[in-house]
Formats: sequence, C-alpha cells, structure tokens
Amino acid sequence: MTSLDHLLSGFRAAAESTRLRILALCAESELTVTELTQILGQSQPRVSRHLKVLCEGGLLERHQERAWVFYRLADPGREATLAEAIVALLPDDDPTLTLDRERLSVIKQGRAERAGRYFRDNAADWDQIRALHVNESEVEAALAQLFDGHNMENFLDIGTGTGRVLELMAPNVERGVGIDMSHEMLALARVRLEAADLRHCQVRQGDMYNLSFASDSFDGIAFHMVLHFADNPSGALAEAARVLRPGGRLVLVDFAPHDLEFLRDEQAHRRLGFAPSEVTTWCAAAGLDPTAPLRLSGEALTVLLWSADAAERPS
Repeated sequence: MTSLDHLLSGFRAAAESTRLRILALCAESELTVTELTQILGQSQPRVSRHLKVLCEGGLLERHQERAWVFYRLADPGREATLAEAIVALLPDDDPTLTLDRERLSVIKQGRAERAGRYFRDNAADWDQIRALHVNESEVEAALAQLFDGHNMENFLDIGTGTGRVLELMAPNVERGVGIDMSHEMLALARVRLEAADLRHCQVRQGDMYNLSFASDSFDGIAFHMVLHFADNPSGALAEAARVLRPGGRLVLVDFAPHDLEFLRDEQAHRRLGFAPSEVTTWCAAAGLDPTAPLRLSGEALTVLLWSADAAERPS
C-alpha cells in the first residue's frame, strides 16, 4: 500500500459522524466498547463496527486487557498524525461533541472512584513497605537524575503499577508507555495520568518476558521495584534490552539483599533483594553496560539504583 493509499484509507475511515465522535473521545482517554456505548447512546454491535473501521484505517489501535479491550488513537506514525489532525479540526463548540465530553467526564469520575476504593483497600500493605526504606521522593529524584541528559523520545516503564514513574518522567519524554499485568493497577495508572492530563503517556497490559514491541523501540526503560516479583529477573532484563535502542538507557531500582521474610510470605516477593554482582552479570549478558549502583539506605531496607546503557552500533 502506497503512502497515498494509507492517507485515503484513513480519510475514508473517519468520514462518518459517529466515527468522528469516537476519534474525539479516544483522543481524550482510552475507552472500552462499553464506555463508548454509554457515551454515544448506540448499541454495542454498531459501536464495534465503527471501531473496526477506525482500526482498519489505522486511526485507532486496540489493546486486550483480560476481558477488556481498550481503544485509543494510534501510536505515533503516519496514521496517528492524520488522526490527530482530524481531531484538531473538530469544532470545540459543537453541541454533540460537548455532550460527549460531559458524558466522558462521568465515566472518568466513576473510574477515579473505583480506583480510590482499591487504593484505600491496599494502602496499608504499600505503606508497610514504604516505612522500611528511604523516602520515596529521594528514590524518585535519583531515578530521574540517572535519566537526565539522555534523549528520551520514547520511554517504557515496566511494571508501571500506579503509573507514578510515567508521571515523573512525562515532562522529559515525547511518548511514555507503561505495562503491567495487573488490571487493577492499570486502572489506578489511567486515573493518575488522566488527572495530570498526560495524553502522551499510556498504559497497557503486558508481559515483561514477552514485550509486544519491536526491537530498538525505546530510548529509556525503567524497572522500578519490579524485579523482586519476577520468577526470571535475568530473562526480563534481556527482553528489556531487546527493545532498548542503541545508546538508550535502562534504569533498575530495587532492594539490596535483606532478610525480611515476611515480604515473601505477605507481599509475594520472589526475591529478597539483589546483589550488585548478579545484576551486573545479567546486564552484561543482555548486552548492556551497567554502572555501579547508587545506594540509598533506609530503616530496614536499602534501595539500589543501577543504570545500564545499550551499546551504540558501528555506523
């Protein structure tokens, strides 16, 4: 298909009033079919047909998350540029689009309330761990500093959880993606990103051992307090290295070795921290050049931060 064919396909896909409404809504937020039917006041089969046309035209993309399927504007590329241009031409004062935005606000409010309940139900567990190590603001400042000065056009947060690292890095990236296996955590992350109006950041369900991205896709990758849950930490690092561009940087944040067995029993930690030597070995095996870790000592847990760069390829 030629560039002109791609362009015509996109225009044909958008050339219908409901599909224009869907594009406008998906430019504001990731949405499920159910949410779109509530906003549009149309049947699910009809909305699904419109979504199929928009996806086939390259203007939207879909991502499966357990039983849910989320739709959003296509990732950066020729069709995404077209989708953004079409949305930019839509009149802000159109009464139908205004009503759609009002209904979307109700959807977002419902998400925020559900996320808030989940956070309250689990906050005690998270607070118990936070109390054992250095203040999280110090960890975040150190993480951001390790990425400082690096070109960060595309950034990946593996095990994004509540989306806090995406929020932290958002001012310095053109596109941020967070992946997590937990639907509940992704719901929290979406609420956080929407509240901060970070439309260039998105989250999706994903497996850190089998990332759904092409090789050399990202300039920066973060693992923030994730690997201690992993069955195969070296495999996760190797897969991250695959999608890291030459010259890109990976930052790993996790605990130094410790003996707090309750974290294994109560918090599902597979590993009680990592020795610097084993992380260095795994990074080197994945083709990365790691630095000695930065140490941040806390009450009972020490946090280590490694940075590791992907080698530049000879021209």
